[in-house]
Amino acid sequence: MQYQRVYEPETLTRDALDGREGLTLVEFGANWCGYCIAAQPDIEKAVNAMPEGSHLKIEDGPGRRLGRSFRVKLWPTLIAMRDGQEIGRAVRPDQNALTALLATIS
Repeated sequence: MQYQRVYEPETLTRDALDGREGLTLVEFGANWCGYCIAAQPDIEKAVNAMPEGSHLKIEDGPGRRLGRSFRVKLWPTLIAMRDGQEIGRAVRPDQNALTALLATIS
């Protein structure tokens, strides 16, 4: 899995994300968010430990539909999806939370 460094503007719809096949790790946050910045070293290690799938970093904020559709309230929020279904979630994760999330993926 390739680690994505920058939160990209929201361009996907929920239907498009739900229609993806395979493993997708969706990370909601903002490039200026202190919690998001602090969590990046641990998130990068976790993403690099995953042999398959894709990592999407999606910029979230008020009025952004995709984040609201997942009921994202705190950043960063990582949602693991397999074939369009949520299989795990970590909110403001530390290393232990990321390890637990990886365990749900395997």
